[in-house]
Amino acid sequence: MYIITSAWTELLQQFFPVFTAPTAQIFLRLITGWILCTARRTVTGIIPFADPLALRTHDAYHRFFPNTRWSMAKMWHLLMKILVQRFCRNGITILALDDTLFHRSGRKVNGAGYWRDAVRSTKNSIVYAWGLNLVVLTLQIQPPWGGEPLGLPVNMRLHRKNDASLIELAMEMINEVKQWFPEKLFRVVGDGFYATLAGKTLENVTIISRIRRDANLYDLPPKRKRKGRGRPPKNLPGWKRWPPIFRIGKRLHFVSEARL
Repeated sequence: MYIITSAWTELLQQFFPVFTAPTAQIFLRLITGWILCTARRTVTGIIPFADPLALRTHDAYHRFFPNTRWSMAKMWHLLMKILVQRFCRNGITILALDDTLFHRSGRKVNGAGYWRDAVRSTKNSIVYAWGLNLVVLTLQIQPPWGGEPLGLPVNMRLHRKNDASLIELAMEMINEVKQWFPEKLFRVVGDGFYATLAGKTLENVTIISRIRRDANLYDLPPKRKRKGRGRPPKNLPGWKRWPPIFRIGKRLHFVSEARL
């Protein structure tokens, strides 16, 4: 008996250890259907392309995301392992960091809210839109056909209001990647908002970001709990010891060490 496999199937089979055997087959069909889908890429729209013979029930595909047991962190780990072995075996691994707004309609989307839309905003007006605010870490590679480098996502976090900040989420992703590849050297590139990462303790990681040439660098201020409204009184312990800050555009930053 001969078993026919394709390069596409062999690629997806590398992610099968994350799932149980039945769930792995659903994952294979969903990803294949997502690639082939010519309609709106919802689960309902993908099913006719993922399972044209209706080998599984309709709700089995809908339950894949909320009910099945699999780890997104393990998925990112396997994906980056494949990409690093293919494109970045030697030398410094270059990563790019940024946040983006993923538009999702509906009031019941978990984690959604009104966020600044960088694509539609201009210098004179800021546009807010409903969706998911995602912090994405990408692997920068040079395509064989030349041109601009490509950014392949290798980690991601969802930013929620009144939760971890964008800088904290970026730190989590960078530290997670470092644990995956402790022997490699990384160079993380980000815009001016992520310049404060230069003041963090990141071994084997170089931060490259926009910063004023004449900016003063100071230690980070101590964390304190805000109670009540308005500015706290100046006689609080440690208030006068807070360092000055520097301004980049409309953003304020604290930085202790710039490894640029």
